[in-house]
Amino acid sequence: MPQEEKLKILFFGDLVGRPGRLGVQRFLTEKLAEYNPDFVIANIENASHGFGLTEKNYNEISSFGVDCMTSGNHIWDKKDIFDYIDSADKLLRPINYPDAAGKGYKVFDTPKGKIGVISVLGRNFMPVIDSPKYAVEKAIEEIKKETSVIVIDFHAEATAEKMCYAKYFSEFGISAFIGTHTHVQTADEEIFNGQTAYISDAGFCGDSEGIIGMDYQTSLKRILTMLPERFEVASSGKVTINAVLITVNPDSGKAEDIKRIYEKMS
Repeated sequence: MPQEEKLKILFFGDLVGRPGRLGVQRFLTEKLAEYNPDFVIANIENASHGFGLTEKNYNEISSFGVDCMTSGNHIWDKKDIFDYIDSADKLLRPINYPDAAGKGYKVFDTPKGKIGVISVLGRNFMPVIDSPKYAVEKAIEEIKKETSVIVIDFHAEATAEKMCYAKYFSEFGISAFIGTHTHVQTADEEIFNGQTAYISDAGFCGDSEGIIGMDYQTSLKRILTMLPERFEVASSGKVTINAVLITVNPDSGKAEDIKRIYEKMS
């Protein structure tokens, strides 16, 4: 298949607060032609002041050119989420929340065919939640009725859990399995079983001078004293962008390449 016919998916790691949002906006303004993606995904669970997503910020991120927004354990932190999540056609909540509002997966159109995206929450060191296994297997079965291209955002703490599920779901023919949540980009990108692009964590988009996007002083005080401390989003004006670019054969759904993106924008 000619290179120009292959599907290119740009995936941004967790957006943290205003620096993360505006950093992604700037990246898509300045770097879009360089990477030329056909579909853009961003994890947005920390996009509104570090916790959750407001409807205002949902609309803002959508206007940047983000086609799909995945999430995680903080998706419910802003209470207006319940007012708009059912009508937010770009937003996914983790599929393994039982009986929750919103959708855990969706099939989207791209210039090169359809793509299915699934948002999933891990269970090791995370809130108690249903097993990813059955919900994801069912979603894959449904998506494959429409397309061979399937991307999973697996939001989890444990690298071993991410890697194990990635290898398991690669046997179902998914195109990509991208880990999120730790905000630290890992250097273990590869393609499993000649099929599935994988990375343990895509990293984060946010302030470069903070602690995984949050203010250093408040983070330090909490660690040193072990007392409750309200986290604040860092605001040095320097931004880090962590993302991955995945190339997929849109006919077979097989990933052919995954590249890490690490940019400092000041």
